[in-house]
Amino acid sequence: MPQPIDLKTFNILAAAVSRRDSDIVQMASDAIEERRVVLAFQPIVNATTNSVAFYEGLARVLEPNGRIIPAGDFMPAIDETLVGRQLDCRALDLGLTALRDVPGLRLAVNMSARSIGNPEWTELLESATQADETIAERLILEITESSAMAVPELVAQFMSTWRSKGVCFALDDFGAGQTAFRYFKQFQFDILKIDGQFSRNIADDPDNQVIAKALLSIAEHFDMITVAEHIETEADAQMLRALGAGYLQGYHFGIPTVTPEWDVQDDATTAV
Repeated sequence: MPQPIDLKTFNILAAAVSRRDSDIVQMASDAIEERRVVLAFQPIVNATTNSVAFYEGLARVLEPNGRIIPAGDFMPAIDETLVGRQLDCRALDLGLTALRDVPGLRLAVNMSARSIGNPEWTELLESATQADETIAERLILEITESSAMAVPELVAQFMSTWRSKGVCFALDDFGAGQTAFRYFKQFQFDILKIDGQFSRNIADDPDNQVIAKALLSIAEHFDMITVAEHIETEADAQMLRALGAGYLQGYHFGIPTVTPEWDVQDDATTAV
């Protein structure tokens, strides 16, 4: 028989979680204000040739001592706050700057659907693409399933406007269970990124093989490029190639780095 909930213990735990989240929000806010936000660049490779097709720019926060904090450690706490929108602006600004400075670069930058209504974020996008018409053609905006489904009509309208200007859109974490398929045709994503839970250990997991094959089939039907995420072994890469994945991303092909190949002045690299 289940034990009754101890409300005192529950309240103590809830207060601790609240304090922790408050500390994380303050930490991220300070980092943004002090310009201690960077992008870590991870390659996405062609599954057939293993050549780099484009990069994903992943937001990272630097502590005052230089320690790098990955997005997974702070995004859940700030995503629905003003600080989350400020971080989106900083990440977009850094991505657009990289595209401006490196003419041959093609880059994916993560965004939240909540940033569509943020004037600062949209102004950054409009200003950069007006100043250099090639930027829109080399920019990929990644939206997670959960974010896209929060305001699907708004996302679809935003995508339609910017796809006409050359921007590509990627649906991140596909298969995590948030997409309503009645919106799938309406979104018209260019790239579908298969959630890492179905890529990890796929060579030895028949269930993941079946699921991944189904997801790849959906992408093929809607004429979308596919990226399998979190590839850590050659065996998994080979299995996904056999199943028809077009592109692969993960530590097996390159770790995220804040000193990408176009920015390295010596042999040293910094991985996160």
